[in-house]
Amino acid sequence: MNKPEHRKIKFPATVANITDSDILFEDNHLIAVNKRAGDIVQVDDTGDESLDEKVKRYIAQKYNKPNGAFLGVVHRLDRPVSGVILFAKTSKALDRINKMFKSRDMHKTYWAVVRNRPQQPEGNLIHWLVKNPQKNVTKAYDKEVEGSQRSELNYKLIGELDGYYLIEVNPITGRPHQIRVQLSTLNCPIVGDNKYGYPRGSLKKSICLHARRLQFIHPVKLEPINIFAPLPQDGFWERFEVFGEE
Repeated sequence: MNKPEHRKIKFPATVANITDSDILFEDNHLIAVNKRAGDIVQVDDTGDESLDEKVKRYIAQKYNKPNGAFLGVVHRLDRPVSGVILFAKTSKALDRINKMFKSRDMHKTYWAVVRNRPQQPEGNLIHWLVKNPQKNVTKAYDKEVEGSQRSELNYKLIGELDGYYLIEVNPITGRPHQIRVQLSTLNCPIVGDNKYGYPRGSLKKSICLHARRLQFIHPVKLEPINIFAPLPQDGFWERFEVFGEE
């Protein structure tokens, strides 16, 4: 197989505002959004409007805050990835949520669609990852190398549909491009992800990786929170809802 071309993808500008239908959870301390593939979480050198700015505007308009709203970014999703992303609405929540991510008290579940069936229907993957910031690509090693970060996830094959396989992934660590590069080591590149071995990119500039669920204890109320993100309604993804429990 020829190596995929590592070229910078130009995404179409995603200018759509956040609406009530995009909100998965909100209270006085937190707000969770079902991110669209193609949105950037924070501003970058493209100059495209970022998701955090859209959410700030949504809060300011909804609650009539003429001086703007506080919003803290606590984690990120790659631009071509969709699904649940959490923001903090107060500095207290931001500090506590950051500590929860650092201590791995945030439980994340992703769904990925691949074309190749994994040899083992479920398993645990451990690699050492090195990111090349110039090319924005991560390489996986079986052993620790200089500058590498340990990366671990659990995966499980949960469905097959029309020759595509649905894999549920629970990352234990949170590294750049972790799920994408680790699944590619199984010869299971994610559909549309030509950066990590899929033979062609998506015309929609997205990949079939979706942040499905986020579970944690509320940092202020100390109540269990389970945030669930419906699949994108794009003519492909929604067919896999038959494998969901919701």
